[in-house]
Amino acid sequence: MRIIEVIQRTAPFFEKQGVESPRLTIELLLAHLLKKRRLDLYLEFERELDAVTLEKLREMVRRRASGEPLQYITGEADFFGMKFAVDRRVLIPRPETELLVETAMGRLKGVVRVVDLCTGSGCIAVTLAKKLEGEVYATDVSAEALAVAEENAKRHEIEKKIRFLRGDLLEILPDSLAADAIVSNPPYIASGDWARLPKEVREFEPVQALVAGEDGLDFYRRIVGNARRFLLPEGFLCLELGDGQRPDVERLCVENSWTVEQTVKDLQGKERVIVARPK
Repeated sequence: MRIIEVIQRTAPFFEKQGVESPRLTIELLLAHLLKKRRLDLYLEFERELDAVTLEKLREMVRRRASGEPLQYITGEADFFGMKFAVDRRVLIPRPETELLVETAMGRLKGVVRVVDLCTGSGCIAVTLAKKLEGEVYATDVSAEALAVAEENAKRHEIEKKIRFLRGDLLEILPDSLAADAIVSNPPYIASGDWARLPKEVREFEPVQALVAGEDGLDFYRRIVGNARRFLLPEGFLCLELGDGQRPDVERLCVENSWTVEQTVKDLQGKERVIVARPK
């Protein structure tokens, strides 16, 4: 079967299964399988695919039609212009989190020390280590997530600049640590909202990386309540926010003697990042 025939047959199938962007999806699967750029497929539409390749593709199509995210099928996700290894041990990096990284980087100058809490795939820690001078501490309670994060650090050849620590948020950090910034994209989904999440998220991504108690604020409470002792006097806290959470997180900051200096909106106009300093 030729590449063009595969695309023409699979796109309508994906559409019937409710897969978003059906033609783009099959083209991305083909490009990954054939180790080509997606645009290169257009130059090879008449190429015949052998039986082995078609069988591998059928399995990928089956997985995508069942709701499994494209990134888990291909084993990688784009973040900040880089490729990161991902699988079901970690949350898939989102474009919104790039805003968190941009905001933190815009405030960091010179040689710095940064802490990334709930590092997951390591996309935040690796990007910061790649773009900045200094060192990064990255923590996660999940040994499986840290294994993926360490793989990504090696992939981008900055493993010597990151210290990965397994532990619960700030508890594993050395008492003597004084950081220029603490950043985090923590779990922030309220437990009651879990059942309403899209199937792709609910059935495939790790629940521990998403759910944060009844109101979704459990991790914010703990971070805001304990982060100041690991910051330099001029250090700052930079957190990603869930939809509509800015007022509650800002209140937590004020109650814990932080000054909120900035909130940043994403492209949809949603308040997505908050920056605070200790008073």
